Amino acid sequence: MNYKKRKSNSKFWLKRHFKDFYVRQAHENKLRSRAWFKLDQIHNKFNIFKNGNIILDIGSSPGSWSEYASKKIGSTGKIIACDISFMHPIYGVIFINRDITDIHTYNIILKKLKNKKVDVCMSDISPKISGHSIIDANNSISLNKSVLNLSIKILSKNGFFITKSFYGKCFNIYFQFIRKNFSQVKIYKPKASRSQSREIFIIAKYIKK
Repeated sequence: MNYKKRKSNSKFWLKRHFKDFYVRQAHENKLRSRAWFKLDQIHNKFNIFKNGNIILDIGSSPGSWSEYASKKIGSTGKIIACDISFMHPIYGVIFINRDITDIHTYNIILKKLKNKKVDVCMSDISPKISGHSIIDANNSISLNKSVLNLSIKILSKNGFFITKSFYGKCFNIYFQFIRKNFSQVKIYKPKASRSQSREIFIIAKYIKK
């Protein structure tokens, strides 16, 4: 792709981005990103969060999901957020600034949990975007598999696993792997997710142990 075409595509994306209803709503309500609305719609559909929940937020930066969940679980709940990118502090949220695929990160999370199981493991994680939809979808699936493997180890029997994914060549394999590990699995696309995007969310419950 030549420079002029990249520049044109960039201008188009920015124009569309700032016209987006949820982007404007996030700005007006001083939220960290439009992802807040995606989780709100997921919660309203599936009744995810309860007072006192223990939550692991993977790929948490800039913090919209942790910000939303913290309002739902009350002062007795606990949120551990993890991302390789920096996240500005959120009151009551423990942030681990590390790569989730690193085994040392897993050990740090276990110490923070103090041998307790997680009620909700949620992931809005994304790989670095190449601009090639097939490559990005496959990279996302690979990263999501790491998140799923971690979640299986620490999730409570009745806990929720929520993950962002993208329709693509490897999606069905990943989806079937989730179905092998959970009794209840749903696919959901919130209204806040752009219609032209391959992005969808998988909501799973009742881990098979």
